Amino acid sequence: MESFALKRIAAVASHLTPTAPPRQQQQALSMEATSAAAASVFDHLEQAPEDPILGITVAYNKDPHPGKVNLGVGAYRTEEGKPLILNVVRRAEERLLADRSKNKEYLPITGLADFNKRSAMLILGSDSPAIVEKRLVTAQCLSGTGSLRVGAEFLARHYGVKLVFLPTPTWGNHFKVFMNAGLAVKTYRYYDNKTRGLDYEGMLEDIGAAPSGSVILLHACAHNPTGVDPTPQQWEGIRQAIRNRGHLPFFDSAYQGFASGSLDKDAHAVRTFVADGGECFIAQSFAKNLGLYGERVGALSIVTKSSGVATRVESQLKLVIRPMYSNPPIHGASIVALVLGDGDLFSEWTVELKGMADRIISMRHKLYDALRARGTPGDWTHILKQIGMFSFTGLNKEQVQFMTREYRIYMTLDGRISMAGLSLKTVPLLADAIHAAVTGAKA
Repeated sequence: MESFALKRIAAVASHLTPTAPPRQQQQALSMEATSAAAASVFDHLEQAPEDPILGITVAYNKDPHPGKVNLGVGAYRTEEGKPLILNVVRRAEERLLADRSKNKEYLPITGLADFNKRSAMLILGSDSPAIVEKRLVTAQCLSGTGSLRVGAEFLARHYGVKLVFLPTPTWGNHFKVFMNAGLAVKTYRYYDNKTRGLDYEGMLEDIGAAPSGSVILLHACAHNPTGVDPTPQQWEGIRQAIRNRGHLPFFDSAYQGFASGSLDKDAHAVRTFVADGGECFIAQSFAKNLGLYGERVGALSIVTKSSGVATRVESQLKLVIRPMYSNPPIHGASIVALVLGDGDLFSEWTVELKGMADRIISMRHKLYDALRARGTPGDWTHILKQIGMFSFTGLNKEQVQFMTREYRIYMTLDGRISMAGLSLKTVPLLADAIHAAVTGAKA
């Protein structure tokens, strides 16, 4: 009996003890493991190039030179070259953190209602007929880029003409945003290289020749990358040309208040179009004017013909957003809503905003004066005439590469510089670099 029990135990133990696989099986498993380690389903991928704008910062960060200057990325810097957090933003955050009634629950698909309401009032004016007549739909989106992307996706699904016209030149990401939504992209004339100003007649001619109902992308103010804006009279001519052809204007408003220092002045173009009762799209960003770059706070507003249409547009807009990112983040939008909704904070913001705009304008004058003092060949008055964060210098690719190589000045190859990245300390260096690049002198 005892012997039988021992045999049973031994039999069970043999089943529980792992046995070494046959040698052929071991070799097969080893080969499979080696193959899995050596190959990837993504081996066919090529190394993608760096983003032409953000890649500048990558190159800048890799450069160990102590005197390097980054004038590529559009972000405001202090006189000391440091990122700026506005005092009004700090105050708003302190109040939000002190409010124990606040939570981190999901927002609705279209975002924070108070943010949407106040964003629309900021760009259109509180007495805008579109707001009063409830012909407006506003959705909180992921800064300006996200607002453009949601708008592009909506147009691809629901607008009859799948064609967007962009100015030449324009922000490089515009092409990808609209093309990736499935829309065809063409261009219209905007910048005149000879005058370094607006090609107004060419712009009107191209708008007039575009197929009826085309989407026309417009920079609301502080055109990126040229810094060249139409005059109020020219905006009226542009409005008439667009409405006469039944086109749909799509405004990209990334710099309201940051260009001239006046929120109302920088909203003039948008308000001109809305006042005529026609429809339009507006993408807003609070990255620059409130310094909320990393919070990704923006809004897409769609002005329609009636409140009934607006209701249906909003219902379809939710179907675009829901599978894309479900709903937007709460913190940055809460900051903006508080600043826009509190009289004291709003007043402080306008003062800080004008301070940033004025410093950029002063950098334009300093650079112009420095180039004149050096006798740099050419007419540089366009630096003073242009507006906003950027200046289109007129420098070519070879000159830019020379300045980066010899002076460690990083900027886009089309000659665009961020005036917001300049300081009293770096203006002389930039002027020396431009002078050397234009005259062909060596550093």
